[in-house]
Amino acid sequence: MAAVSKGPRNLITDVAGLRVGNAQDDHIKTGTTVLVGDAPFTASVHVMGGAPGTKETDLLAPDKTVEQVDALVLSGGSAFGLDACSGVMDGLRAMGRGFAIGDIRIPIVPGAIIFDLINGGAKDWDENPYRALGREALQSASEQFSLGTTGAGTGAMAAMQKGGLGSASLILSDGTTVGALVAVNALGSVTTPGDRHFWAAPFEIDGEFGGAGPDPNAGHVTSEPSRKEQAMILQATQGANTTIAIVATDAPLSKVQCHRLAVTAHDGMARAIVPSHTPLDGDLVFGVSTGASTPVDQTRFREIGAAAATCLARAIARGAYEATSAPGDIIPTYREMNG
Repeated sequence: MAAVSKGPRNLITDVAGLRVGNAQDDHIKTGTTVLVGDAPFTASVHVMGGAPGTKETDLLAPDKTVEQVDALVLSGGSAFGLDACSGVMDGLRAMGRGFAIGDIRIPIVPGAIIFDLINGGAKDWDENPYRALGREALQSASEQFSLGTTGAGTGAMAAMQKGGLGSASLILSDGTTVGALVAVNALGSVTTPGDRHFWAAPFEIDGEFGGAGPDPNAGHVTSEPSRKEQAMILQATQGANTTIAIVATDAPLSKVQCHRLAVTAHDGMARAIVPSHTPLDGDLVFGVSTGASTPVDQTRFREIGAAAATCLARAIARGAYEATSAPGDIIPTYREMNG
């Protein structure tokens, strides 16, 4: 892979034309993240976890008619969180955006959710809060955004420490930009036994998640007993895990190539979380292209796919590394455990 460097922001928004917005409710310990383009963008999706929660993902299959979408949503809240997509649709409709059918415009907003309903936050709402959070996230969309305990990462937990919202980017030698955005809420661990070294350490750039380096004790197969599972009500852990992500590039890709980009990017998830893609995770990756010319050839596409996997691995580690403590947390943050 001919990568030159991380992008200037080291965020998915280094891909020109993309913006990210976050909204959260710290009382509930949950939130929503939206990726929106200045214009509709080509997208597809691939699911490798056994317990996904999604909206409008069927239309992203390579053989389905719709080629482009207006936004993608990552949200907490389990099935309740899918309503965040409705809030984003409301906001986009007010902007005059959406798929045109006669005089009607219908915003196309697929989304995916994580389970964060047992994390120390209050879940006693009378009205589903996620529609409002979705619209608020859209309205805050910007090229610059925070990582860690924010947006869809607000209530996220990995096995041994809090998860969070992560992002990373790479610029390839030909100028192509690739980026990743992820909400880390995995059954597996993002760190090796001992909690200090990230599984993604071989891919770290410029100490972006602490610079601890690879674990010198090679050969780990399993992680330590999960603090997350111990802290949660055991009978409620079924399907209580998911890592959901978006990888994007400014290279022109077809919808079929966006699907393959999402497939390839799952390699980055497996490099950064052990175990990943389990029957109790809803692991999912959206693949996005903002390019508008003839799709790239296979040689160039291989480099883009490899970069997407690397970006996702780094973004996962950054999400956990940037997490911050909050009242009522049921497991610690990475930084709390590592001084």
